[in-house]
Amino acid sequence: MEVEERNVSSGYAKPPWIFKGSALYQIHLVKASTARAFIPKEFRLVEAFGYKQASTGYTLGGFFLASYDDSPAGVFDELVMIAGIVWNPPTSCAWAARVLVNSNEACHHGRKEVGLPSQFARFSKKITAVPKRKRERAFGFLDTFGLGTTLSHPEDLMEVKVSEVDSAASANICNIQIRSDETKLGKWMGPAIKMSLPSFSGNTKFNPNLLKYSCHIHCRVRPVSPAVVSKPLEDEADKNHTSQESLENERRLSVAVMLSKPIIALQFKDLTMQVEAPVVVHPSV
Repeated sequence: MEVEERNVSSGYAKPPWIFKGSALYQIHLVKASTARAFIPKEFRLVEAFGYKQASTGYTLGGFFLASYDDSPAGVFDELVMIAGIVWNPPTSCAWAARVLVNSNEACHHGRKEVGLPSQFARFSKKITAVPKRKRERAFGFLDTFGLGTTLSHPEDLMEVKVSEVDSAASANICNIQIRSDETKLGKWMGPAIKMSLPSFSGNTKFNPNLLKYSCHIHCRVRPVSPAVVSKPLEDEADKNHTSQESLENERRLSVAVMLSKPIIALQFKDLTMQVEAPVVVHPSV
């Protein structure tokens, strides 16, 4: 598939846009049947472990949970639910199923400028003490990247509750439990790296174009224990708030992405992320 591109950008701030803070990047095995619900028909999903003409395969999705202390929209939190990987010769790009932010300005910018499925949300954070656990051997293949040999489990547990807000109503989306291992690892924050995360976006009511944009990341990275994601119990208020069938289905599938099997979790510290202006793409097979 060849892709023709042209620049698209307006208002907000002159790109590139710079975001600074910290993040957890967790990669999951997502069912292809779940991911395809979000992928435009113009793109082909990258999948494995399935059978031809059957929806039994998997793709690489997951989530990106970030806290920004400096950005064009100020201080805010962001949860990017990544449905999977789509093919864009000669590389592949991620596709976001849903983006939740607790900043109206960031939500508006994501929708209009970057073509993201952004929604306003509330992030509630709580830290509690948990019993110590024994050290475990880290995934062996991480040694290839110089990311260490052991993972230490912490004494503190941070729980992040995310609720999507639609007008005056809200819907509980997920709870994310993260173990902070900073006390065990001392001041070691992992090697400094540079990486680029290309992504497709668009095809929304706010930006119908198909877009491509790149996030250039500078940070210190280290492997951590995967966060535990759970779905809050649904109450009557939530059912009333999600009366629109299509919206409720989108949320359900987004949560399915979050609840899929984790493969690896990486903590980004001293994060500086540069987001380039998106370009319009015209895929052709």
